[in-house]
Amino acid sequence: MSRAALLVLADGRFPAGGHAHSGGAEEAVKAGRIAGAADLEDFCRGRLHTAGLVAAALAAAAAAGADPGELDAAADARTPSPALRAAARRLGRQLLRAARATWPDAGLDALAGKFPKGAHQPVVLGLTARAAGLAPRDAAYCAAYESVSGPASAVVRLLSLDPFEATAVLARLAPEVDRVVDRAVAAGVAVPGEGVGALPAASAPLLEIGAEAHAGWGARLFAS
Repeated sequence: MSRAALLVLADGRFPAGGHAHSGGAEEAVKAGRIAGAADLEDFCRGRLHTAGLVAAALAAAAAAGADPGELDAAADARTPSPALRAAARRLGRQLLRAARATWPDAGLDALAGKFPKGAHQPVVLGLTARAAGLAPRDAAYCAAYESVSGPASAVVRLLSLDPFEATAVLARLAPEVDRVVDRAVAAGVAVPGEGVGALPAASAPLLEIGAEAHAGWGARLFAS
């Protein structure tokens, strides 16, 4: 295993399309729920323990060798919002393109053939980590960190928030990211033996509602 591959995969410059998505932050900013660093921290904390936990567990399960078709169906079942499901598949498709160019792998090729319109991004992330020689925990860390770093980066652009303040938010959340990853890995590695019922199903209804509202906007800076 090359731990340096984790740095490549987690790098914000990896061409996986995440820069075009705010993780719900754009809608939250317009609704007034994020107006500064303290609000951003609350938003990211909530996202980490719900959508972030689910994504990290799905990624860990995929990296552990669980069936990607079953994981994709489980991701659908845990994503009530059609807008979020569509966004997850767009991100998955873009990540898969980048992954196949970076770490050519038969498993990634098979996934592309099975899901020509894109599989859920956390599933693709887990298979990408596996192709790169990384462990389920590495995949979970990528997913969990992404669940908070995406909104933080977006709010810097949306509110002209001081980047130092946004980075400090991520640093304060780091211990909670560790705890979420522990829970996600325990669930994810159980899936090959116990089935997708071992995965968490933490919900964030306001993220789902906000995503549907955001999808109907005529003009927006981010895709989701």
